[in-house]
Amino acid sequence: MDGTIIDSTDAIVKHWHSVAKELGVDPNTILAASHGRRTIDVIKLYDESKANWDYVSQIEQIIPKKYAAEAVELPGSRELLSSLDEAKAPWSIVTSGTLGLVEAWFKVMGLPYPKKLVTAEDVKIGKPDPTCYRLGTERLGLDPQAAMLVLEDAPAGIRAGKAAGYKVVGLTTTHSIEQVKEAGADWILKDLSTVRYVGTDEKTGSVKIEISGALRS
Repeated sequence: MDGTIIDSTDAIVKHWHSVAKELGVDPNTILAASHGRRTIDVIKLYDESKANWDYVSQIEQIIPKKYAAEAVELPGSRELLSSLDEAKAPWSIVTSGTLGLVEAWFKVMGLPYPKKLVTAEDVKIGKPDPTCYRLGTERLGLDPQAAMLVLEDAPAGIRAGKAAGYKVVGLTTTHSIEQVKEAGADWILKDLSTVRYVGTDEKTGSVKIEISGALRS
């Protein structure tokens, strides 16, 4: 979600500075390894007593309310989600964020809300473990062996998608081309402005997506 559909980097930086102060940790240390990972997994590294869903949900729900002005939707995200929604094509959000964070950001940004999603609370192990993406496929009611396309920006997420056996579009919204390539992305794009829904096969139900403007593929 963050880094693919919206960019809340400034909000997240301020959030982690606040949390780091509470934990007595250098915020830059946390920020260096937190993107694309579940907050509960990051917190566990510094204070296991706070690594619980009550605490994590509480601090994450505050972010969109407190820092709404710091977030922007990324190019192409609204258009892509709207076109998929209008066509009733299967899509979901698979995120390292909590349910409360997802709901709050989608409400603040006014973006099409997914009918199916997988959040941090739904899996025992976060990205780069592939369980989250396999669960996303299951919740969409699709065959586990179905051809799936993952849209990611974080190396941990890209690796999760590849480990699940899916094709992955890696965006350079938060990481360099080299980092995205090293993680194993099949296509590398600047953002979602060159990813387009073009139709659904009436016989198979397969969704057709056009990808153009790849920085590398």
